[in-house]
Amino acid sequence: MTKRRRVVMLTGAGVSADSGLETFRSSSGLWANHRIEDVCTPEALMRDPASVLDFYNARRRQLKEVEPNAGHYAVAKLEDFFDVDIITQNVDNLHERAGSSSVLHLHGELIKCRSIKDPSYICEISGDVHVGDLCPGGGQLRPHIVFFGEEVPLMSEAIDIISGADIVIVAGTSLAVYPAAGLTAYSPKGATIYVIDPSGVEVQNREVERVVYIRKRFAEGMPELANELIESIR
Repeated sequence: MTKRRRVVMLTGAGVSADSGLETFRSSSGLWANHRIEDVCTPEALMRDPASVLDFYNARRRQLKEVEPNAGHYAVAKLEDFFDVDIITQNVDNLHERAGSSSVLHLHGELIKCRSIKDPSYICEISGDVHVGDLCPGGGQLRPHIVFFGEEVPLMSEAIDIISGADIVIVAGTSLAVYPAAGLTAYSPKGATIYVIDPSGVEVQNREVERVVYIRKRFAEGMPELANELIESIR
């Protein structure tokens, strides 16, 4: 039996933007009319927990109003022909809702919360979280989001995943936010990297021999690439 090739996706906010979700940082430096410093730092959570919780409650409600786009479904379709892993900077669940089965969320997940007192306590949520909502051990629940200034605990796992890729697809990310931006440097020399983005995105890997640029939005470029990859093995 021929061994299935391994595809690793690196996805960012532009992937979700095609479904109607706002990108993390606009040109004004604001996200949903809020300063990042006011809603996505440990200091903000300590200073004004109600505002931080309300901000993510609103993001969670918005997530329920949008659907995966054609690009998400194209990635899920690849699983019929390749071993596919997704490493995403996004905190939404659109990849999963489209049918993808292996998704690593570097920056956390919007549909989960965890305890301030016991970081190992993580649970799924469907509604809002408020001040006074506690874990069984009495700790306040907070968004299961990696805030600015916090470590990215899944980076080593992400490095292991991309180190074994035959094909790397970068989509919807400017590769400007670290440490996630450095992941392409761990792509094997023999891998092919595809970059789906309307603008130029610099791939930080001088060893990879083949980088292909698809200057289209994710919802358009990903289905085209998926069909191309599937046809190449038939």
